[in-house]
Amino acid sequence: MELLVDIACRAMSTIGRELTSDDRELIEYARAIIDGNTDGEHGVHTMGAAVRAADGTMYGGINVFHFTGGPCAELVALGHARASGARELSTIVAVGNWGRGPAGPCGRDRQVLLDLHPDIRVILPTSDGLRSVLIKDLMPLAYR
Repeated sequence: MELLVDIACRAMSTIGRELTSDDRELIEYARAIIDGNTDGEHGVHTMGAAVRAADGTMYGGINVFHFTGGPCAELVALGHARASGARELSTIVAVGNWGRGPAGPCGRDRQVLLDLHPDIRVILPTSDGLRSVLIKDLMPLAYR
C-alpha cells in the first residue's frame, strides 16, 4: 500500500503545476468562506470550497455534514456556480477550517468533477506542496 501511495504522490507532483496568482486568490476565497462560517472541529460546517468559472468569476460553497451523508463543500460550490449561470469551470479548491488549509476532494467528488467538468483543475496538497492538477490526471483509471 505504501508503494502505491508513493507512486501516486510522485505522479501528482510530476503532473501538477505550480500555483498561479488566480489559484492563490481562489484558495483565499475558500478560506474566507470557512473562516466566516465554521462551527467547530466536529461541527456541521468545517470545509469551504471555491470554484472559478472560465470568465474568472468565483463561486463558493460550504459543506453540510450530517450522519446520513450530506454534500461536501465542493459539490455545494458546483451547485452555486451552476445556479448562477456558470457552465464552464476552470479550477476548484476545498479548504479546511481552523487553518487546516487546502485538502483534496473525496472519491465521490472526484468522480462528479470528472463526469461534469473533465477539464477542471483541482488544487490540492502533494509531496511538492500545493499544486494544481487536472482532474483527468488525478483519476487516470476512473469509471467513465
